[in-house]
Amino acid sequence: QVYLVESGGGLVQAGGSLRLSCAVSGINFKIHPMTWHRQVPGKQREFVASITSGGSTNYTDAVKGRFTISRNNARNTVFLQMNSLQPEDTAVYYCNTVRSGLMYWGRGTQVTVSS
Repeated sequence: QVYLVESGGGLVQAGGSLRLSCAVSGINFKIHPMTWHRQVPGKQREFVASITSGGSTNYTDAVKGRFTISRNNARNTVFLQMNSLQPEDTAVYYCNTVRSGLMYWGRGTQVTVSS
């Protein structure tokens, strides 16, 4: 069974920072790319950032220069460091991976940025 558990969300003022974590079990973590997505009520879930097994990263334009995705293969964990947070970053953040053609999601962690 594949499990993804996000943590690290919370309430922060605009300009602040948060570090999200996603602990993964049930897969050979080091060979799988990982992604972060986010979703606000009434809108589709959107891509935020991804990291390959080799450490290559990709970001949506809205977070480039502010967010950093990283991974610790020894701890089976992927991180999202979020700096210079803005109210428009408010969302539930989910981590995601794919194994054998199936997509797996965590339950998400709420990030709220006050102005």
